[in-house]
Amino acid sequence: MSENKGLGLFGLLSIPFALLGVAALAGAGFAYVQYSNFMQRLDPGAQEVYTQAFERFMRDLDPASAMVKQVRVQDGLTPDEVVESLKSLAVQHNLFFAGEQPFYKQVSAVTGMPYRYVAFYSFCDARVGAQMADYNNIYTAFMPCRIALVQDADGTLWLQMMELDLLIHGGKPLPADLKANAIRVRDALNTLIEGAAKGEF
Repeated sequence: MSENKGLGLFGLLSIPFALLGVAALAGAGFAYVQYSNFMQRLDPGAQEVYTQAFERFMRDLDPASAMVKQVRVQDGLTPDEVVESLKSLAVQHNLFFAGEQPFYKQVSAVTGMPYRYVAFYSFCDARVGAQMADYNNIYTAFMPCRIALVQDADGTLWLQMMELDLLIHGGKPLPADLKANAIRVRDALNTLIEGAAKGEF
C-alpha cells in the first residue's frame, strides 16, 4: 500500500518534468524552424561568411579581426614599392585611384615625433559605386574602397582592407547584376593586396 503511494507520488512529480521536456523540445523545434526560415531569406553564402567571420573573431577576440582581410607584405619590399604596385595593379583592373592619406605624417605633425608607417589608399569603380548607392544609400559609408598599408611594431608591413564578402553575402540577396559587379570589384581588390604584397606590377 505505502509502496503504491510512493510510486503514485513519484509519478505525480514526474509529470511537470515531462511537460518541461516536451516544452523544451517544442521550443527547440520552433527555434530551428525560425532559424531555417531566417536563413532562407539570406544570401546562400551568408552562413559560410559568418562562420569564417566568427572564426576570425574567436582567434583574436576582436571584432575588427572578423571584418578585415589582412595580407603580410613580402620581406624586403619598401612602402613606396608596395604603393606603386597597388597603383599599377589598380589600372590593370579598371579601378580608379581616389587618393591617399599619409596618417603617419599627420601623427608626426601633431606629436612632433616620428611614427611608424600607416597610410590609407582609396580605390573606386564609379559605375559599381553608383549602383550600390542607388540600391541603398547606406552603402556610401563604405566608399571608396580603402586599403591600409601598416607597419607593425617589429617593422613588418601589412596590407589590410574590409572583408567585402560580409557586404556581398551577409544579408538578403543583392540584385543579380549588382552582386556580379560587387564580386568583380572584390576580386580586383583581393588581387591588388595579394599582388602588391609580393611587389607585382
